[in-house]
This record gives sequence, C-alpha cells and structure tokens, in this order.
Amino acid sequence: MTGTALPRDIGRALEAMPMADAQPLADGRLAAARATIAAESEGLRVLAAALGDSGSALGRAFDRACATIMAAGGRVVVSGIGKSGHIGRKIQATLASTGTPSLFVHPAEASHGDLGMIATGDVLLMLSQSGETAELADVLAHAHHHGIPVLSITGTADSTLARASTAALVMPAAAEACPMGLAPTTSTLMQLAIGDALAIALLHERGFTVDAFGAFHPGGRLGARLRSVASLMHTGAALPLGTPDDLLPDVILEMTRKAFGCIGIVDETGRLVGLITDADLRRALDRDLRHTRARDVMNHSPVTTTPDALAREALLTMNVRSKPITSLFALAPSGRPVGILHLHDLLRAGVAA
Repeated sequence: MTGTALPRDIGRALEAMPMADAQPLADGRLAAARATIAAESEGLRVLAAALGDSGSALGRAFDRACATIMAAGGRVVVSGIGKSGHIGRKIQATLASTGTPSLFVHPAEASHGDLGMIATGDVLLMLSQSGETAELADVLAHAHHHGIPVLSITGTADSTLARASTAALVMPAAAEACPMGLAPTTSTLMQLAIGDALAIALLHERGFTVDAFGAFHPGGRLGARLRSVASLMHTGAALPLGTPDDLLPDVILEMTRKAFGCIGIVDETGRLVGLITDADLRRALDRDLRHTRARDVMNHSPVTTTPDALAREALLTMNVRSKPITSLFALAPSGRPVGILHLHDLLRAGVAA
C-alpha cells in the first residue's frame, strides 16, 4: 500500500455510503437539546424551591455558610475534583471578582504540598456530588486539624463530607440531563447556581459597588466601561469656553483651536449656561456673524455629565437621544465645567466599540 492509497480508499468508501436524511437528524438533535435544557431548568426550579427561606434546611445552611464566610478573616478556599472541580474554579473566580477573597486548591496538589495554602482564618468550600470523594480526605483532615470551618456543596445529606461540614448545602434530588444518568449535567448546573447565589448574597452584604467591581476588572472592554468620566475627560486649558457676550468670530476661533466641535458658554461665576455646536453655527449663517453674540445662538439647556459618572453612562447619554451628540461637558456640583469628554475618547478607551 502506498502512502496515498489509504486516503483515496477512504474517500471512495465515503462516497459509496448512503446519505442520511438531514431533517430527521436535525430534529433529533434539537429534541435532545430541548430535553437537556428542560431537565436542567427543572433542576434549578427544584433548587430554588428547596432554598425556600431561612426556615428550610437548605435556607438555614445557606445562611450559616454566608455568616461563616463573613466572620472569617481569611479567604474562601474552594476545592473539588473532576466536574465538581471545574465548577469550583468558576465559583472561586466569581467570589474573587465580587469582593470575597478566594483561591482554588486542587485536592491532588494539596496532598503534595499545597495544603500550606490553606491557613487558619480561611474558610474551606468543598464540592462533591457524592460527598465521598476520596481525594478530598487530606484537605478535610487538614481543615479539622487547624480549626478551619468547612462548607460543602453536595448531593448527599448523610455523606462523610456533609457530616463533617459546618454548613452543608445539600442539593435536592433532580434527574441528570444525561439520558443514562451518568454524565454530571443537571447536578453541576445546580452546584454552579448555589455558588453564584453565595457570591451575590455576599456581594450584597459587603455593600460591593460598581466602582469596586471596576477596580477588580481594569482590563478589556468591561474595564473600559467601568472607568469614570474623570479618568478620560480633558481638563484645564483644553476646555473650549466662552461668555454669552462673545461675538461669533471669537466663538469660531475658540472652537477651532480646541477642536471639540463645540464651546461651553459660562456666566460671570463660571457656571455653564449654554452650549454652541457646529450645527448651531451652521444655522446662524444667515446672520451677520460680526454682530451676533454667543447668547443669540447658544443652546440654553445643554446635556452634561459629572466627573464621577461611569464612561458607559456617558456613552448612553450621548446615544439615547433623537440626535446623538459627540461631546459632553462634565460639571462640578457648582455647575462649573471641569472637563469635556468626546466620543473619540470613549472609542480610544474601548468603551464605544
């Protein structure tokens, strides 16, 4: 056999195979997809019902878990193996990004030195559907030896892990989406939902703010949208400003020098009282520009923002209008302009992409 004979033979064999009807295949795939989503949705419904309120078993355990984390001075150390480990990593990442210091420790690595990452003051959050995962034994023993509280997300109330936990978040029984009942599907989604619920409950209790979230997400488009107007705006001598008595030739000169396509009009106290844009100047071309003053053509109710507003809010302010605008003055509480933000600044920062 030559090096090229096998591919040709395979090609001829494939060509000779009868083609399956594409429509029944597609229908079967979509039916499987719908059944999967239905099964997992039912799991979440059952979970929400079991969580109930603080009087339910799961509700009491959830409340105890939150209180334990809030009382701890250290981090939440998440651990699990297999599919539960993958879910645990996501829960840990969500906790960290929403104000709860946390890390993930793989149980196998823990048995080879990483137990040193789990210290007094920490809280251990362990994931195991059966609650009998052998690889968690060393981590559990370490926690008990050092008096570290153990929280668990499990599907078995009388398991070793649940009995050893300060608070065991025992998920209610729900059918896996896998038709054989073998591949973790519904159960892992329920684990993830409980983890998200913990993170968001702690977020509320800590009073975690948008500013804090932005500080934890400085990179990428999300980070850009969470930047403040103050971090992007132009200030000082860059501001295009004039007075109501300025003649239009002076207004045009100032607008040309500053190149924002507009000029802010301020009164004798420095408060912004009007705005002139390129469009306003075009509408004034039928006037005698040499004798027309800023007050005669300015917009007396300009749209503005504040330095502490989010960049994404400024973008919405620019766009949610019948006629989108390209520049915003940022005003101090006194009404004085302290900065100007142009749409190009938002584009460069990745806010408007």
